[in-house]
Amino acid sequence: MRLIDTHNHLYAEEFDENRDQAIREAIESGIGKVLLPNIDVSSIERMHNVCDAWPDFAYPMMGLHPTSVNADFEEQLTIIKSHLKTREYCAIGEIGIDLYWDKTYIREQEYAFEEQLKWAIQLNLPVAIHTRDAFPEVINCIRNAGSESLTGVFHSFTGNEKELASLLEFKNFKIGINGVITFKNSTLQKVLKNTTIDTIILETDAPYLAPVPYRGRTNQPVYIWKTAEKVAEVFNLSVKETIEITSSNALQLFKRVNK
Repeated sequence: MRLIDTHNHLYAEEFDENRDQAIREAIESGIGKVLLPNIDVSSIERMHNVCDAWPDFAYPMMGLHPTSVNADFEEQLTIIKSHLKTREYCAIGEIGIDLYWDKTYIREQEYAFEEQLKWAIQLNLPVAIHTRDAFPEVINCIRNAGSESLTGVFHSFTGNEKELASLLEFKNFKIGINGVITFKNSTLQKVLKNTTIDTIILETDAPYLAPVPYRGRTNQPVYIWKTAEKVAEVFNLSVKETIEITSSNALQLFKRVNK
């Protein structure tokens, strides 16, 4: 089985100079699919262009990122929702709550998040959830929307044991792990000992969060192999076993790419 990168912003401007080369290198390395979460209205066309250029490799999600929730968020939600009728998406994402930089729009973020969770339930799609300094708020919104009817991933998990335990209560969700697990001061290697590989899917979050030894550079899709190596080490598995299990986990969750 080939590796699946479940969260990658290949449409970002950082890839404008080398996008096709980065994709070819990824495919040659053994990466079979990448999933592209949307950010806001301004990113939709760029995302679609990448997916149209690389069908059977790049798969789009649709959603409004929490840091893009501002005074015009309702207008953005209307436009984003309209796109769900125009083509097939593998998930609703990237959605969630982010209170790290600013809490000005906390109520709007909560409303937008719950609204998009409802879309996911209606369309029977998984969700890709971004949460930063907002675990209680995110969990509350999931329960309000109907946790038993939702599936998804907690993308870019960097939490502690208590936070992991709270997320694992949602049995239909996976934990997204990226290059942060390779960072010197990361506690993820210890925290993940409290779960099993069956809960894990791999991601890059490219162009962000490049793993060691590439930290500080633009994260390339092919760098995900460094994350896979570290996850394999944590669970005492071979890289091949890790890829087989995490890719199977991803295909079970993102059913529309399992074709």
